[in-house]
Amino acid sequence: MAQIRHIAIQTQDEEATANFYVENFGLKKVRKLDSERTSGYFLTDGHINLAILRFKNDVVAGAERGAGWSGIHHIGFQVESLEEIERKLAASVARPRADINAALGIGRDGPRHGEGNVEVRYAGPDNVNFDVSETGWVGTPTSKV
Repeated sequence: MAQIRHIAIQTQDEEATANFYVENFGLKKVRKLDSERTSGYFLTDGHINLAILRFKNDVVAGAERGAGWSGIHHIGFQVESLEEIERKLAASVARPRADINAALGIGRDGPRHGEGNVEVRYAGPDNVNFDVSETGWVGTPTSKV
């Protein structure tokens, strides 16, 4: 069974947003992010990875929202088998987010082994974006990172 292990919030101020969740809910910062695509933090309560992300371009953020949008961006499911979930999703209404997968360097060319976190991004019903991962997310109990 897949498990929800990741929720991502897109923000324009990753420091203030991360500090809000740390100070008010006791979440712990487990990794700082800063790349040419994204900056922010991975926070955890020990079970769920909460990503606080500021996307640096519209392609990585997803063209329908763009880099200037703020709110819950996507959720992530840890699965036992990427191949099995790919077959299930191919028979459903879900579609791979080829644009975002290409911008992040993930998807059909394989996961970035050893990094964990997202391995493929999809859109489901109502255009809700979601990640699937075998390796899980940093700060979660089933993470293989």
